[in-house]
Amino acid sequence: MEQYKEEFIEFMVESNVLKFGSFTLKSGRKSPFFMNAGAYTTGSQLMRLGEYYARAIHDNYGTDFDVLFGPAYKGIPLSVATCIAFSKLYGREIRYCSNRKEEKDHGDAGILLGSKLRDGDRVVIIEDVTTSGKSIEETFPILKAQGNIEIVGLMVSLNRMEVGLGKEMSALDEIRTKYGFAANAIVSMAEVVEYLYNRPCQGGIIIDDTLKTAIDEYYKEYGVK
Repeated sequence: MEQYKEEFIEFMVESNVLKFGSFTLKSGRKSPFFMNAGAYTTGSQLMRLGEYYARAIHDNYGTDFDVLFGPAYKGIPLSVATCIAFSKLYGREIRYCSNRKEEKDHGDAGILLGSKLRDGDRVVIIEDVTTSGKSIEETFPILKAQGNIEIVGLMVSLNRMEVGLGKEMSALDEIRTKYGFAANAIVSMAEVVEYLYNRPCQGGIIIDDTLKTAIDEYYKEYGVK
């Protein structure tokens, strides 16, 4: 596993973004882990987060794209932080773009924030996590309505590795199949478990034998076969 991925796993735990215990998800599933990207709140956290995203995007998509699109609302700070990091790390000026939940009809009118999209733009979508793929259903038509653009791919921070809406493959695989563009994550839950299992982190063992068993049982029911 790349070093930045190991650092990112520790960063999620340190920032109280990735938690372990017993959680009821929006889907109604009872999960032994939970991720809340809204817990990244400080300048230093957002700076580091942007750099981890930038490294993963560079690894998967290179530098041949023009715009980072962050769907409202959590995608807005993600796209801004990552554009800054991309400029710093790779000397490449990527534009940021996000959508409004409601179209504005005065001043800076329209559905978009940040850069307007132009014909020929190559776009990478950036999100926190994709559990079902529902957000892409909302984002895809917004992007396609802006003109002749190409969606290079999607980058999320964590691949939960759970079955998506179709109940047969993961949400990221469903996105690849349905929309025809790549979908990747900085890390997967398999990498998280591999790295944290019986390993000291933040002063203790995060994933011990008991929690590992709970995670394994969860994936027997909801994981990708």
